[in-house]
Amino acid sequence: MKAKDFDKIAKIEQAIAKKYGKEAVQTPQSKWDDKKEQKYLEQIKQLSKKDLDFFDNDRKIKEDGFLITEKLLNREGVFTACPVCDKASRTAKDDIYINKFECCFGCYVRWVEGREDRWKKGWRPNGNST
Repeated sequence: MKAKDFDKIAKIEQAIAKKYGKEAVQTPQSKWDDKKEQKYLEQIKQLSKKDLDFFDNDRKIKEDGFLITEKLLNREGVFTACPVCDKASRTAKDDIYINKFECCFGCYVRWVEGREDRWKKGWRPNGNST
């Protein structure tokens, strides 16, 4: 490089520093110390541990001549039936309402909404109303 190129680079850096501040032209290493390095290495270890745990959960087990993930064998039923209408829960919203109000979202809208106190006291629709 020519001497003129260094002068041009210096002028550009000065203009950037003037417009955006001195931190804009500093190298990242200038603020890096041993404490930050240790914190970074700890974060890398935690991330790699999470990755290993994730891949360990995908272990395959041979079942009746097929390889099945261990996660599938340990899963409880995905769909739970609504205690009020006996329809299978299909969405996460239904699961939330089943946990909170012991009914699916549809039954909540139909029977509970606006009448939460009566529902919490134990009132439920009879079998013919659904």
